[in-house]
Amino acid sequence: MMVELGFDTVEAPDGWEGLQSLHQHWPLDLILVDWNMPELDGHQFVQTVRADPLLGKVPMMMVTSEVEMERLRTALDAGVDEYLMKPFTKEALSEKLGLMGLVD
Repeated sequence: MMVELGFDTVEAPDGWEGLQSLHQHWPLDLILVDWNMPELDGHQFVQTVRADPLLGKVPMMMVTSEVEMERLRTALDAGVDEYLMKPFTKEALSEKLGLMGLVD
């Protein structure tokens, strides 16, 4: 969906590789992160990114099937800018990206 919306994308199989990949692909327009990832969960990932002087300002969206309000608050408190529940449509993704100022 991101490619269809005009973004170049990079994927990582787990949180640790995702973190390593961020510096390799700098500059970034957006970081999409799932709550449930192997090796490093989404909450830990977000906290680590937000603590990084270079990456800390990159907009971040949590995309996950987690529906508990406590998880949503935890993600937002950790520094996520937006939260999108799975499954979602391209239109819902585009709307969230628009709220973040990343698409028209």
